[in-house]
Amino acid sequence: MGRQMLKKGERGIATSYMSRKQALKKLQLSLKDFRRLCILKGIYPVEPHHKKKANKNNSTNKTYYYVKDIQFLAHEPLINKFRSFKIFVKRLNKAIGKQDQEASKRLRENQPIFKLDYIVKERYPTFVDAVRDIDDAISMCFLFSTFPKGRGLKPELIQLCRRLTIEFLHYIVESKSLRKVFVSIKGIYYQAEIMGQLVTWIVPHTFGFNRPNDIDFKIMVTFAQFYSTMLGFVNYKLYNSLNLVYPPKLAVECPDSEELLKGEDDYSEYIAALNFDLKSSLEKSAVEEETQIDEFPVGADDAEMQAQKLKEEKIKKLQKLFQGCKIYLNREVPKESLLFIIKCFGGEVSYDKSLYVGSTFEETDETITHQIVDRPLGTKQYLNRYYIQPQWIYDSVNAGMLLPVDLYFPGEILPPHLSPFVEEKEGDYVPPEKQALIDFQSGRTKSIRRTEESSDEELEEQSSEEEKEGEQGPDEVIPNKRKATQQVSEQDNKRAKMKVTAGVPIKMDPAKLAQKEAAEEKRLAIMVMPKKSKHLYNKIIHGQKRKNRENLKMKEKREAFEKQQKSQKKQKTAH
Repeated sequence: MGRQMLKKGERGIATSYMSRKQALKKLQLSLKDFRRLCILKGIYPVEPHHKKKANKNNSTNKTYYYVKDIQFLAHEPLINKFRSFKIFVKRLNKAIGKQDQEASKRLRENQPIFKLDYIVKERYPTFVDAVRDIDDAISMCFLFSTFPKGRGLKPELIQLCRRLTIEFLHYIVESKSLRKVFVSIKGIYYQAEIMGQLVTWIVPHTFGFNRPNDIDFKIMVTFAQFYSTMLGFVNYKLYNSLNLVYPPKLAVECPDSEELLKGEDDYSEYIAALNFDLKSSLEKSAVEEETQIDEFPVGADDAEMQAQKLKEEKIKKLQKLFQGCKIYLNREVPKESLLFIIKCFGGEVSYDKSLYVGSTFEETDETITHQIVDRPLGTKQYLNRYYIQPQWIYDSVNAGMLLPVDLYFPGEILPPHLSPFVEEKEGDYVPPEKQALIDFQSGRTKSIRRTEESSDEELEEQSSEEEKEGEQGPDEVIPNKRKATQQVSEQDNKRAKMKVTAGVPIKMDPAKLAQKEAAEEKRLAIMVMPKKSKHLYNKIIHGQKRKNRENLKMKEKREAFEKQQKSQKKQKTAH
C-alpha cells in the first residue's frame, strides 16, 4: 500500500503549536476566562523555533501555545464552573432589573463556588516542589495584605492574605530559619532556609496606597487566589513539621490569657503581634527535649562532612544572635519588620502598648539593653541602655555577629547598608567597607571604621596593581624593568669601543628563575593547544581583562567620590 499523502501544515512544527485564537475556538471560552484558566493551571505561551512554519507559512505575529497543553485544558472541570458562573450573572442581573428581591437573594445564596485545592495538588505532587516554588506566592500575598479594599479587590481575599502571611512569619520565628535581610527602595527582602530550600520574598514598605492605572488587577487577583490556596497548604504542612497547632493558637502561659478569649478579633490581633509563642500539639516536656545527633569520627578524607558540621555550628550561633538582648522599639521605627527579625534570633522585644497590642514590658524597664530610635533623643534618657538606629539590627544579622554600636548612635552617619545577596568572586571589585567588615569578622582588625589615610593608601595600592595587570598580559614573560635595562645596555654597547673584558657571572634569583620557567612552559603549552581550546582560552583571558577594566573603573569612581567628600569637609571646616 502506498503512503498516504499529507497536505501542507498537517505534519511537523505546524502540528505542535496552536495560536491563541484557535485555542479559544477549541475551548469555547472568552479571552478573560482563557487567561484565568491558563494562570490557574500553569500554562504559558511559547515561542516556536520557526514561526513561519508553525503558522503554515504565514508571517503574521501571533501568540502560540503547545497543542498538548490546550488538549490538557479541554478536560478541565473549571470550564464548566466558568460557564455556570456566567449563567448565574445573567440570572442575577435579570432579577435585579425586575426588582425581584426574593429571586436575587435565592441566587446569591446558591452562587457557584469553585475550589483550587486539586489544582495545587496537581501542580505540586511533592511538598518540596511547593516549597521550591513558594517565593512568588509569599511575595504576592504580602502585597495583597497591604491593599485597601476597593474596586475589584474583595476584603475577604485581602484578609485571607494577611492571615496567611502572619502564619508564615510565625513559622519562621518558631523554626528560626531566617538567614538574610536587606532593605531596598522596593521593600524589605528576606531569605529563609525551609526544608533545605532557600526561599526569598519581599515585603513592601508601609506607605499610602496609590492605585496605578496601567495594571490589570483582575490578572493579579487570579494569581492571588491560587497563591493563597497554595500558601494555606504549605502553612499547614510546615506547622505539622514543628508540632504546632494549626490554625495557630497562643500558648496558655502568655500574659493576659483571660482577656484574649473575649473575642475572635482581639485574639487574631494578639496572634498578629508576633510577640507570643504558639501552642504546641505535644506536651511541654516532649517539646523541650532536643534530639542529639550522632557524631562519627571524621577522617582526613571526609572534608565535606566537616564543612557541613561547621556550617551547622555557624547557623546555631546565628540563631542565638540577639539572645540576652532586651530591645525596646520606639513608635517611629518599622515595628513589624524589626520585631520579626529580633524574635527570629532569640531576642526579647517590646513597644508602646498604647499603639499596638502584645507589649511585654514598658520603656521604663531598667533591664532594657537596647532602644531602637530614628529621631533626635528627648530629654529623658537611661544610662544603662544603648540608643541605636534601626540599621544596626539589619547589618548585625547579615554580618552574623553583633556589630559595634558606636557606628549606629543617633545622629551618626550610618555605614553603607551592603546587600548580603551579592557574593564577590575572585577578581571582583570589593568595596572598602565590605573588606573592612570581612577583616573585622576574621579578627584581623579590631574596628570597622576606616580612617581616611588608610583608605587612600589602600586605593592607591589597588589602583597601581590594577594598572600593572592591565598593562601586562597574562602571557608576558619579561617584566618592564628587564626590558628597560636591555635597551640601556644596547645603547652602551654601541657607544663603547670593541675590547675584550673579563666576564662577570650573573646572579639569578631562584624564585624569579622558577617564575620565568613556569611562564615559558605556559607559553609553550598555549602554542601547542588545539584550535578549539585556544579559542576558549582566549575568551577566558578576554573576560578577565574586561573584569579588570570594570574593577579599575569602580576604583576610579570610588577615588573621585572620596575626593569630593574631602573637599566638602574642607569647605565646611573653612566656613
